[in-house]
Parts: sequence; C-alpha cells; structure tokens
Amino acid sequence: MDGTGEEGYAAFLAERRGEILQRIAEAAARAGRDPAEVALLAVSKTVGVAEVDLAWRAGYRAFGENRPQELVRKLRGAAAYPEMAGARFDMIGNLQTNKAREVVGNVALIHSVSSARLAEAISRRGAARGVTSDVLLEVNVSGEQSKSGFSPDGARAALDGILALPAVSVRGLMAMAPAHDMDAARRTFSGLRELRDELAARGGLALPVLSCGMSDDFPIAVEEGSTIVRLGRTVFDPSYVLG
Repeated sequence: MDGTGEEGYAAFLAERRGEILQRIAEAAARAGRDPAEVALLAVSKTVGVAEVDLAWRAGYRAFGENRPQELVRKLRGAAAYPEMAGARFDMIGNLQTNKAREVVGNVALIHSVSSARLAEAISRRGAARGVTSDVLLEVNVSGEQSKSGFSPDGARAALDGILALPAVSVRGLMAMAPAHDMDAARRTFSGLRELRDELAARGGLALPVLSCGMSDDFPIAVEEGSTIVRLGRTVFDPSYVLG
C-alpha cells in the first residue's frame, strides 16, 4: 500500500478497476467482441494477502501467482478472510516439475505448461490425487530466447500426447509478448490466436482460452482475441500510469 493508508488504497483499487474495465470494453468494441468474453486476472505476486483482500472488496475475483511457494502462502492467508472463500487463484509463472505437487488441486487453471514433461508431471500428480487440472500450453510465439514455452511447431507436435494424459485438460494457449514493442505484441497475440484456431480445427477441439495481455499491452491483446488478461502493476501499483 502507499502512504494514503488502507482507505485510500481501497479507493484506488476500485477506481483503477473501473478504468481497466473501460479499456477492455473499448478494445472489445473495436474488435466487435463482447467484453464479457474477457476475464481480468489480478496478478498478486508483488502484494500481500491484505492487499488481495482489498482487491477482492474492490470487485476482483480471480488472482494469479507465479511462484508455487507464494501461491501456497496466499492460499493460507486468504483462509483468514471468510469473504474470500470463493476467490480463484491461477498459476501463471514458470513451474518446475518437482513443484507440481504444490499447485495441482490448488488452482483453477495452470497457464504455464511449457513442456510435455511438465504436463506429464502435472498429470501424474493429479492422477494420484484424483484431480484433473485445467491447463494452457505456453507458446513462445515471438521466438525470444528469454521466454519459455513451446515453439509453435513444438506445440503442434506435443498436443496429441498431452491430450492423451489422464489427468490434464487442455483448455487453450498462453503467450507473453515482447516488452515495449506494440507492433511485436500484436503479432504475438494474433499469432497465438491463429495457432489456437489451427490446433482446434485439426483435432476438432474446444480450445476456448487465450491467456495473453499484460499491463502495457492488454488492449491490443483484447483486440486480437484474448480471453484472459493478466494484470499486475496496473491493478496494484498507484504509481503505474494507465495509458
């Protein structure tokens, strides 16, 4: 929180949420989409449980964490706030196979399945617990070496094997765009959508979820078909200027 205290921060969260939803609605209108098709995931990795509770009070219902240990901490902390009993938490960050046990059964959606090996680990853990995990395949559409995920060809090659796993349900795709380059971001998001359409048509699949768009580029992602935008700084940081 900033120096205005809890009351001021709560007011900021509510006002900012309205601004974000307006940007989503405007982007959806430009693309001829219904803004209700776009879910807003508040990325809570940099804030504490108290801030998450205030965000819940401001109207947020879904949160994203990028580290398993922080996810577990948030889940335990949220248990102290009865009003947050219905809060959704997703795993959005890099996940090591040996950490799957901390995530499976604790999240609504795993956005970051970046390899067949990780999908297999999630399936094994889920089968042992009697849980089927909804997942997204993370695709490195832009080809940046700094980003994890399947290449588009790798996703094409791995999909059938992952679909055959007993405790994993592939719901769609996820991507991250290059930073500070809106043209490259648009190419990334449109490329993800086109790959999803190709994979869905090839296998007669329902792959309804496209997780893409972050604080700097989410309106472009909405224009290009995103169904989940993952917003951290623009949600929680009063110093972030929403463009």
